[in-house]
Amino acid sequence: MFKFFVQRKGAQRETQRSAEVRFCVYLRLIFVCLCFLLILLFSVPARATQAQIERTPLTLELLQERLRTPTIHEGNLTVDLRKMVIDLRPENAEFRDSFYQLLRKELQKSGTKPLGLDLSYSLIQGDFLGSDLGLRTPLYASAISSEQPVSVYAPIFTASEQEQLEHLRFVCLQSQAIALPNSKDCRALLGNQPSASSEISVFRGSLTLVQTRFNGEVQFPNTFFFQPVDAENATFLQPANWTETRFSRSVRFTGANFWKLSNFQTSIFFDKANFKEIQFQESADFQDSTFQDAAKFNAASFQQSAKFNRTQWLGNADFSGVRFANQVQFTKANFNQFFFLTEAIFEQAVIFREVQFNQPVNLRGASIFNQADFSDARFAKKAFLNVPGLTFNSNQAKILGNPGEIGKMFHVPTSQGNQNILRNLGQNFRQQQQIADANQLEYTKQRLRLIELSHRLVDTNINTASLSSLINLGFSTTQAEAIAQRRVVKPFRNSSELLSLADIDLETYNQLSDRLVVAEPLSPGGWLIHAARWLALSVLLLLSGYGTSFWLVFGVGGVAIAFFGWLFWLVDRYRRLHPVAIIPTYYETTWILAGFSCLTLFSLLAIFRNAEQPWLTLGCLLIIIVPLPVALLIRLYQKGRYHDLMDVSYFTEDGTFRQLRLLIGRLPVIPRNQIFRERYMPLLWNRRWNWLNYYDFSLNNLVRLGFNDIRLRDEHLPGIIATLAWYQWSLGVLYITLVLWTLSRTIPGLNLLIYLK
Repeated sequence: MFKFFVQRKGAQRETQRSAEVRFCVYLRLIFVCLCFLLILLFSVPARATQAQIERTPLTLELLQERLRTPTIHEGNLTVDLRKMVIDLRPENAEFRDSFYQLLRKELQKSGTKPLGLDLSYSLIQGDFLGSDLGLRTPLYASAISSEQPVSVYAPIFTASEQEQLEHLRFVCLQSQAIALPNSKDCRALLGNQPSASSEISVFRGSLTLVQTRFNGEVQFPNTFFFQPVDAENATFLQPANWTETRFSRSVRFTGANFWKLSNFQTSIFFDKANFKEIQFQESADFQDSTFQDAAKFNAASFQQSAKFNRTQWLGNADFSGVRFANQVQFTKANFNQFFFLTEAIFEQAVIFREVQFNQPVNLRGASIFNQADFSDARFAKKAFLNVPGLTFNSNQAKILGNPGEIGKMFHVPTSQGNQNILRNLGQNFRQQQQIADANQLEYTKQRLRLIELSHRLVDTNINTASLSSLINLGFSTTQAEAIAQRRVVKPFRNSSELLSLADIDLETYNQLSDRLVVAEPLSPGGWLIHAARWLALSVLLLLSGYGTSFWLVFGVGGVAIAFFGWLFWLVDRYRRLHPVAIIPTYYETTWILAGFSCLTLFSLLAIFRNAEQPWLTLGCLLIIIVPLPVALLIRLYQKGRYHDLMDVSYFTEDGTFRQLRLLIGRLPVIPRNQIFRERYMPLLWNRRWNWLNYYDFSLNNLVRLGFNDIRLRDEHLPGIIATLAWYQWSLGVLYITLVLWTLSRTIPGLNLLIYLK
């Protein structure tokens, strides 16, 4: 029995072992099959592509046949050399010379319909001298002057082509001082005598290079293309020379790949230029070039340095999604229209020195990993740097610009999602000791916060608004009911969740999204707290730029000092007309008004030069300093004054000292102690300089600084006058706090102690 059990156990083990072996064999077979399938999947497209671009070697006989039978491509006669292998290497010199000779002869023929060249899907072996296929043409001034363009070029060029030549001369005349001072053909056009350098190669027909592969160098220097150039998905394995080339019609290099140096220096693009998804494996040189229409470099890749120095962009320049792996230079470039750098990536330094921006620069979602230099860049009145979503770390990267100017150029539409950007930009400028720029970004941040508070207090909250409020806002009844049903189930977290409702269309959302608020409901107390924050922030922004402008604070204080100084002079010197007139002299009145006018004028000048919204700043200041004092003044003259010591000034000065004093702990009214009454003597009305004392008292009250310690007397003093003095003194406490806070943010030493811990 035991032996049977052991044999059975052994048989089971043997069966299990054989099953494991079979399982491993199956796994190996499955793995081999999968590998075979993967090889098939990857090899079939390759073979299909190979079959698709199967090329035929070009012979002289085949070339002559294609020249005799041109095809029509997009309405133009074209020499069809597609899917050819064209051997132009030195060892095939006989064919190369015949190739250029035959092609040149046909392409340069005069006629109303120029002949184009189509090399799509072809393989060009050896150097391709494209400029040798064009017509060598003199372009000196007398040859194409307005007096005789037709007589010179009529046998060769059509009227349309002559207009293009005239256009070239016009562009050169426009750009002689800024864009193309070193261009050879422009020097020739601006001269009066023909020379060897005053000729260019004119390519009359279209040039099509779709998916063409150039194994050698490509040479198109100093060439003028009358018709479009299409090099979509072309491959240039060796340097490509397009220097001083003129593209009269649209040019397209979409998806092209330049493996070596690509040189477009001093070229002119008269029409649209399309460089979308282009690959520059080596340096790209576009220096001194001119783009007269829109230029698109979307999703292009620059692996080495890119040079756009002194380029002229007369249309929109679109670099959205471009990746710059190395340094890129835009020094002294001129952007007349919008410049798009949306989601562009700058891995190395980008230089915008002395660039002229006439329209906004869109850096939305861009990434700066090294350095962006905006030194001496000039921004037109409506130009700015739009930076929402900008990826920028101040510990690794750096943004440079003119101190006190570059900080004003950054713009974000909302603070939501951009707090980190503004903080990093501010930290960047603090590290460079550009305190004014850092403060400007802080001002921008707080201004956006004020806008959010305003929306929170005023705009409709879709989580709490009634149906009638939603309908009045612009929603239809059906849409309002859908919103009400949705928020019962789950409150909205952001306004974009409205699009999840079937009844809300995109057009309605775009129209109303700016007037909607999505937040927790505010209680009455919470609403009052938000309102208080809004009021305090508004006052700080208007009166001091949120502590960023000392001269603005100085102007605000100057207006307040002048107003209260004049007010105290009025209540002290103009008391009554009957029964005994107590009024100031004509001389004193003239001087007090002159002093008031001068001090107010200089203060207003400081406000209007430094405030973002000077009229709102002035209005806020007047609301603070005018209503209550004027109301008290009106009440004072309504009641009249009938008390002792009517012919003695309400104001007294410390007769023991006459010096500049810092009176931090000073109160506006003298104590009742007899010793103080002996020290403080009434102001002398009969002195010509007496009017200065009232401004001195106003200065003491507001900034705790003055030449004399002037206070109100404590006997026979109308309560209204004491109230006016205490009111200004209270405002002085707030004002001196504002001054010290602003100084701490604007003086670099104090700022470093606060921010760079």
